[in-house]
Amino acid sequence: MQYQGVLTKMQTEPGKPIQYYLVFNDGFIHMNQLLGQPFSINVTGYQCLSCGKSKKIWRQGFCYDCFYSRPEAGDWIMRPELSTAHLGIADRDLDYESRVQLQPHVVYLAASSDMKVGVTRKTQVPTRWIDQGASCATPLIEVPNRYLAGITEVALKQYFSDKINWKKMLMNNITPFDLLAKRHETKALLPDEAAPFFDTTPEVLYTLDYPVLHYPAKINSLNLSNTPRYSGTLVGIKGQYLIFEDGTVLNVRSYEGFTVNIEI
Repeated sequence: MQYQGVLTKMQTEPGKPIQYYLVFNDGFIHMNQLLGQPFSINVTGYQCLSCGKSKKIWRQGFCYDCFYSRPEAGDWIMRPELSTAHLGIADRDLDYESRVQLQPHVVYLAASSDMKVGVTRKTQVPTRWIDQGASCATPLIEVPNRYLAGITEVALKQYFSDKINWKKMLMNNITPFDLLAKRHETKALLPDEAAPFFDTTPEVLYTLDYPVLHYPAKINSLNLSNTPRYSGTLVGIKGQYLIFEDGTVLNVRSYEGFTVNIEI
């Protein structure tokens, strides 16, 4: 069976294990059903996720022009502390930025490889942690806007990493942590503006189970720009990565905006 379309990040549903879907305009693939089965992908071109034009993808699924003009690609996306909508100040589009920034955000601790601190919109719990391949996560504080979450993350990055070792994550080489104990330690580290939200945020530990038949001992990252055709046997899905029997891994999110043919 063949599918054609534009790659976007896999859609997920929480479960044991998590359910993954590749979604196209005319259908979808339930990826969990393909475990242990052959899978082929062939890149045929590009389509910007913003303007829809057949232009080479620059970053995050956008062509060069859209990446530097669209509000969805503003610097505050990656650096929440740069958010200014709470001040009524626009970066690129105040209406869009107000909708996204002025809503509840969660600062969290997660274990994807090592322990990390991060920020996500409340509506993206637990999707954000699934996309990062976290084995477990706990919210630290829930705040009313992205700016407060951002300055909290900046303060905590002095004590916790904000990066993921993706190779360790995909090999399931995860250092065990007591996230709830670490959560309590963060209370004294919070900036004054955010500290009151600690006691109003429930203490919850989320655990996540991924559909993986076996983890690779060694990893080879598939670059679709250099290797536009690949075939292999799918043995796992974790984060936004497809894991194949030969140790090849494909980060689907890195190739958003690529048009592909997929054969299963």
